[in-house]
Order: sequence, then structure tokens, then C-alpha cells
Amino acid sequence: MKTIRLIYPQWQGGDITRWIPEISDPGLAARGYFLGAQILDFLVPGQKQETFTVPVTTELIERKVTEGIMDRDIIAIQTQAALDILNIQNPDKIVTLGGECSASVVPFTYLANKYPNDVAMIWIDAHPDITLPGDAYSGYHAMAVTACMGIGDRKILSRLPAQISPSKILFVGLRDWERDEIKERQKQYGIKHLTPEETKENSDEIRKWLNACNASKVVIHFDMDVLDPAEIVAAVGIIPGGMKMTEVVRVINDIAKEKEVVGLTVAEPMPRTAIRIKQMLEQLPLIQE
Repeated sequence: MKTIRLIYPQWQGGDITRWIPEISDPGLAARGYFLGAQILDFLVPGQKQETFTVPVTTELIERKVTEGIMDRDIIAIQTQAALDILNIQNPDKIVTLGGECSASVVPFTYLANKYPNDVAMIWIDAHPDITLPGDAYSGYHAMAVTACMGIGDRKILSRLPAQISPSKILFVGLRDWERDEIKERQKQYGIKHLTPEETKENSDEIRKWLNACNASKVVIHFDMDVLDPAEIVAAVGIIPGGMKMTEVVRVINDIAKEKEVVGLTVAEPMPRTAIRIKQMLEQLPLIQE
């Protein structure tokens, strides 16, 4: 079995500068995900897997919304670049380090195509990420789950190799729908969710869902905003009442005991302190010479 590490520092899916006001430069704030992916690659232990990096531009051109998605055309190009890497390497399992949440879309749909009708998806996140082009928020990272389901922008979706049925999707740690329409949309899709409180003591409800999902394999998305900001601020989102780090580790390991994990993504790292240090260092003498 071939496992690869995919560094996917995509930042264009987020329109997030308003949520990190402590970073005065909006360009640095927007590209914080890029640095976050590099830091994750440094922090994640072990270098046994061959590592590949999706070419993601850091060029700050004028950001624009196309067909309801911020930076849609750049995202489509980077989507194809990620898929090209996977098609060439043909991995059986993928560890993905993002980047914002859309970093999961290509590897998860690739794996869904590799193992037809046999992949469940557990999305550990404070948000459901089921917005659509034309909604109030145009960031593609909030459309990651609907993209995995094959719903959304044609230019991006035409590149994806498969879809994941909503019956094979479980949200864990969900606590912020942001708008009533999103909560209603989740009901329409029929996607089950578990709140942080429901997984605080044990993973029993996750096990029940896994045993009924009709899949032998699972892909896991871990958005760092699921973590309780009272314990650690690691992402853009700082919604109170999240999961503890020990709870996330236990949940993911319990999932691995029940099903074969073929995909794992860590997403949405926002290294606020590192970015502010970068801003400080740029003002020092000799450094810019």
C-alpha cells in the first residue's frame, strides 16, 4: 500500500481577513494558510511518506468573485494540479496538510473514485462547509463538503473524479451553522452531525454511525477550528465550546480502530503569532538588503 503526504497550501478559498484583525496587512492575513501548511509539514512527525507539494500561487492579484466563488479560476487551476499529482503517483492512502478546508476536496474525491461506494467521510469541523456559489459568503473553503458531494461550480466539479454521497458523510464537532439557511440545507441533504458535547466522553455514536455506513474505508477531515479556543487558538474560527485536543486525538484513533483510514487531512491552520513576527522582522535593518 502506497501512502503519500500531500502539502496543499491553498489559501484562495478563504475570505478571512475580517476575522483576524490583529494582522494589519490583509495580504499576509489572506496567505496565512500558505504559511500554516509549511508549519504543519515541519511539525508532523515522521518522513516515511514521499511528499508532494501542490503548486499554489502566492501572487496577490486583485481578488474577484466569479460565478459566486472568490478566486474561482485560480482554484480550478490548482485543483487540476493537485489531481495531476495524484493520478501520476496513484497512492492508496493520502495525508494532506492544508491550507484551508478545500484542501480535502481533491484527495477525498480521488479516494472515492479509487474505492467506489466504499468510502465514508467524517468531517471534524466547527462548521458544516455546505455553502454554495451565490450564497452570502463566497469563500470556497466553506463549500468543501458540497464540492465533495458533486454540488457547486461546474468548472471546478468537472475536474473532480468522483462524488461522496451525503449518506456516507458525518459531521463531528459541529457547533456553528452561521446562518439558518445552512442548518436547513443540512437537513435537506440528510447529513447527520454530532456536537462536541456528544463526543466529549466517548466515541460511541461515531462507532454506531460507522457500523451502519456501508463502507469499509474512511477519510477524515480535521479542521483546527473544531478545537476549543479556551484551550488553543490554532485556526481562523474561534467559536467557543469546541473539542479538546485529547478528544480529537481519541476520536480519530477510535475511527481508525473501526475502519481503514485511507485519507487524513489537517486543515485551516492560521499561525497568527508567526505572521505577526514576520511583520516585525520585515522592519529590521539588513534583512531586506
